[in-house]
Amino acid sequence: MSSDKNKDGDAKAKGKGGKMKKILLITVGGVVLIGAGVGGGIYASGMMGGDKKHEDPNRPKLVERSEEPAAEVGGEGGEAKEAPPKVGTVAVHSDTVPVDPKKFELTYIPLEASFTANLVDSEGFIQVGLSLSTYYDGKVVANVKRHMVPIRSAILLTLSEQQGAVLSTPEGKQALQKLLAKAINRVLREKEGFGGIENVYFTNLVVQ
Repeated sequence: MSSDKNKDGDAKAKGKGGKMKKILLITVGGVVLIGAGVGGGIYASGMMGGDKKHEDPNRPKLVERSEEPAAEVGGEGGEAKEAPPKVGTVAVHSDTVPVDPKKFELTYIPLEASFTANLVDSEGFIQVGLSLSTYYDGKVVANVKRHMVPIRSAILLTLSEQQGAVLSTPEGKQALQKLLAKAINRVLREKEGFGGIENVYFTNLVVQ
């Protein structure tokens, strides 16, 4: 009889042990799934730019478009005064991401002095006045001013590589705009790690 009781006890113990193992496995499995879900959420938020801990405060941000036009800024006696730098609110991981012009504000950056260079295929020359545009905040404007010397050099080198026959066409002028924007962004990326120039516009253009 005692041996039968021992067998019954061992069976009950094994049954309890089996149930405990199942409970532990279910619990551990749930923790793993929860952890995986949280980890996936963190990874996704990081990919979308939601990781605030690693956000560089000095990196330019996109300026959201306002329905109201920018107020004119004037000094004493009606003198012209430079507008305060715009503050961006939308962070990006790269200045090459597509920007929706309906959602973000453009800032124009006029370059004070004109640029003159000889053309590569003739004795002619090109003279241009330029203004830059950016969807990013005042940090890009400051970067342009800070690195004006290498930017001017890059612009002059680009102009000196042009052909007069090509610049006589609208397509040639548009291609030059893109080349100049690319050259300026290359300088800014080398110096600051961020370009941000959307386009280059001619305020005056002479090809002779």
